[in-house]
Amino acid sequence: MYQLHESTVNELQSLKSECKNLLEEKEKLSEEIQGARQRLLVEEKQRKALEYELVKLKKTAPENEDDFEDKKPYAKDYISKGSPGAVTPIGLHRSNPSRDMQSGQRATIAKICDEGKLYLFGFANAVGLPKILQLLTSEDPDVQIHAVKVVANLAAEDINQEKIVEEGGLDALLLLLRSSQNTTILRVASGAIANLAMNEMNQGLIMSRGGAQLLAKTAARTDDPQTLRMVAGALANLCGNEKLHVMLKEDGAIKALLEMVKCGNGDVIAQIARGLANFAKCESRGIFHGYRKGRSLLMDDGALQWLISNSNVNSASTRRHVELALCHLAQNEDNARDFITSGGAKELVRISVESSREDIRNLAKKTLKLSPKLQADVHA
Repeated sequence: MYQLHESTVNELQSLKSECKNLLEEKEKLSEEIQGARQRLLVEEKQRKALEYELVKLKKTAPENEDDFEDKKPYAKDYISKGSPGAVTPIGLHRSNPSRDMQSGQRATIAKICDEGKLYLFGFANAVGLPKILQLLTSEDPDVQIHAVKVVANLAAEDINQEKIVEEGGLDALLLLLRSSQNTTILRVASGAIANLAMNEMNQGLIMSRGGAQLLAKTAARTDDPQTLRMVAGALANLCGNEKLHVMLKEDGAIKALLEMVKCGNGDVIAQIARGLANFAKCESRGIFHGYRKGRSLLMDDGALQWLISNSNVNSASTRRHVELALCHLAQNEDNARDFITSGGAKELVRISVESSREDIRNLAKKTLKLSPKLQADVHA
């Protein structure tokens, strides 16, 4: 009886201890469940707030992409403030990802846009950029559109451009241009590429990764003036880098610029003229310093004839770029024959007298004075 009593007491103590442990575990689990419920409530409120912000963002987002253009002049001579341009429509195959994933991506882009000032001015919190770039690959076009707009705005600021490229932003934008069929995505991505093309190092990267070919293909397959304006602007920025001239010609970029004049849009034509002026300016600089010789690369694509035909257009910006392009091309004696046979010499005389800008009139006079062949043609 004594042993049975001892055994029962021990068992009872063991059960009491086990019961105590179970009660403590139950209390702990209850606390965790309560904490989880609180977190869920907070997350639900955040989700609703982000969805509300996304709705506001969609309502306030601009229909055109002027806000995502280059806000600063490209650091080359004779390049005005204005749009940089962009790249190519090809194909986005949209699948059906889960609604939860799309909802999460929409919430993320809404949050990023809500914090836009932080990213756009100073990039104080760089951790946001990888998130934005990840959203460029979303299978939800709305998410892609808002993400690419944020990237385009960031690319308009010099301080952000290096970080964008380092984080793979350039590759992501080129991939969009290569695969997307969405007009808005292509247009804004093109603007972002053009903004990045303001930087000389980025220009080389864009070219090495087939950016000029993408631009040329885009120009050939779209008739949307805004997209063409972006494309022409991007090519104009690239034309300001003499190291890229041969590659630009080989990749069809110069030909694409001149083909775009068929659209007849004044803004597109202004960007085309800017590109030709940049190209000609770089060539004349090379001639002056003695490290470039030979006929201009622009001659074979009919650029001279187009410049002559458009040297007296109504648009002051276009006219200025055209006049500058003609002056710089004429400084190369190897182009003299083309000028003489096309009537360019006489057009140069007209510019020297009628141009609305004194600096261009003086440049035209100086160019004529330094070219024996053009002088002979003028006085013939």
